Amino acid sequence: MLQVQDVCKTFDGGRGALEVLRDIRFNVAAGEFISIIGPSGCGKTTLLRILHGLEPTTSGAVSVSGKRVEAPSPSSAMVFQQFNLFPWLTVARNVAFGLEVAKLAATQRKERTDRFVRLVGLQGFSEHYPHELSGGMQQRVGLARALALDPDVLLLDEPFGALDAITREQLQREIAVILAQSPKTVVFITHNMDEAIFFSDRILVMGTRPGRILEEVRVDLPRPREADAVRASREFATMREHLWSLLSQGDKAA
Repeated sequence: MLQVQDVCKTFDGGRGALEVLRDIRFNVAAGEFISIIGPSGCGKTTLLRILHGLEPTTSGAVSVSGKRVEAPSPSSAMVFQQFNLFPWLTVARNVAFGLEVAKLAATQRKERTDRFVRLVGLQGFSEHYPHELSGGMQQRVGLARALALDPDVLLLDEPFGALDAITREQLQREIAVILAQSPKTVVFITHNMDEAIFFSDRILVMGTRPGRILEEVRVDLPRPREADAVRASREFATMREHLWSLLSQGDKAA
């Protein structure tokens, strides 16, 4: 579904060239959930922007379903850390925004909007505005907006990062249920090892200076997963220790 082939990224600035990403290479199968973790500054968000077509590569290529990604397209949708909702639009209008841009017929827009508002548990809030919602509810609107586009690939850029710990865990559980009901190919950026293990089929660990993939870690825990049971397992503890070891060495690796 998603192919990332030898992606490099260098920014040219007043202090000279800054190499941000070097030789990033991986594939993601249809329906697979991949997490990318790494220290701050390793280029995770830059990589996700490249996958979405918001940022060009310096060299290398990204393809979705065999088609090269050179600009944002309906083949992928992105959910950001900050909620990025239009404050002047209601929940329903925010969810429908991309469908309006795509010129979907009004009846189809309403059906799809209603479906995904229900799916993320916001029925009864369709006519509310973002300022009337909690942070967790706003992030669910962002997820509904992305899912309503029916993208081939869903890109999640630390979607729980702006939330408090309790809301974060509640939304993690809810999104696991939502994705079970509406499966997608997912690339998920996170600093949190626990949520990477909980969600993922594979975890790509990045090092920095410049950003590159140090190791791929497979998560063979059975699905469906229950967060408390996952955290209590020996496999979780072993994997978490291994990830921590990789991350702690990420800045030192050549």
